[in-house]
Amino acid sequence: MKIRLYYRFMKSRVIHILKRSAVFIAVATLLGFPACKSKKRSQRPVSMAPVATASAPAFSGDSAYRFVADQLAFGPRVPNTPAHKACGDWFVSKLKDYGAEVTEQTASIKACDGKLLEMRNIIASYNPQAMRRILIAAHWDCRPWCDQDSWSNRNQPVQGANDGASGAAVLLEIARQWQDKETGNLGIDLIFFDTEDYGNPSWEHNDNEDTWCLGSQYWAKHPHKAGYRAEYGILLDMVGGKSAGFLYEYFSWHYASAIVQKVWSKAAELGFGGTFIQRQGGAVTDDHLYVNRLAGIPCIDIIDFDPDYGGFPETWHTVNDDLSHIDAQTLQTVGQTLMAVLEDEI
Repeated sequence: MKIRLYYRFMKSRVIHILKRSAVFIAVATLLGFPACKSKKRSQRPVSMAPVATASAPAFSGDSAYRFVADQLAFGPRVPNTPAHKACGDWFVSKLKDYGAEVTEQTASIKACDGKLLEMRNIIASYNPQAMRRILIAAHWDCRPWCDQDSWSNRNQPVQGANDGASGAAVLLEIARQWQDKETGNLGIDLIFFDTEDYGNPSWEHNDNEDTWCLGSQYWAKHPHKAGYRAEYGILLDMVGGKSAGFLYEYFSWHYASAIVQKVWSKAAELGFGGTFIQRQGGAVTDDHLYVNRLAGIPCIDIIDFDPDYGGFPETWHTVNDDLSHIDAQTLQTVGQTLMAVLEDEI
């Protein structure tokens, strides 16, 4: 995902644009503020371990953790690789086992480096005939370059434990829990977006945001069902890290503030207020942006990004985005919050 940060100084907004190279454009100098250089977050205050109330819905963080490990066992899920194909087949098989109606959406899409990527969006639908629908999404592909790592590692692919596999794992666990539910007139669609993380590498110094999120751009222009509508959507990205903190992402608030408030309020009700932090954060060009802009569906992003503590976790787009940095409790917190939001809609 491509990053843009929005700060407030003296009740006025100064816009900082953070590239994939994690360097701010120093517009602040024009207003007398020193230019700042973002660094990946290495430390942030650790809140007390959240404890959900007895009324919290079923969700297993341990099961979601295993789903992360299962994805990593295939290797980096970079488009056009055997690992990518095998993992996609595994998703389809698991989702069918969990009673979903599965739709695969494929296309050849040109990437920023000129390659044609065999894109594969995977959509799992529950109660597919229901008119009322809610969309929950994550990306499942891996970045082909560790462009935030040392130069010696930059041509290696990202393992994508947090950046990709964590969100997809939460979706799989929701599917496992949702398969036997009586949902009345509510349907949900779990969308596994592909080719999110194939955007311009940092060394290209290219700000074109549309090189990112190729799968969601395609889906937003060509939905898996003609005339598809959802009441709202929730995107998950980087939702499994230790000491994670989820703030109000800028575009989420701009397009769907009521949904942000719904989700963060539910998290607080469940005892997760130390992880779902009720303050404004930065702006992230992620799959939700195209769901909003192109599909016209209000969609929010739950993502571990805190500009007050340097931005992303230190594993972001490095060789260290591995299973050792995934926390089952964080997955539990996110998953139970989403299950509670969905159950309130029934």
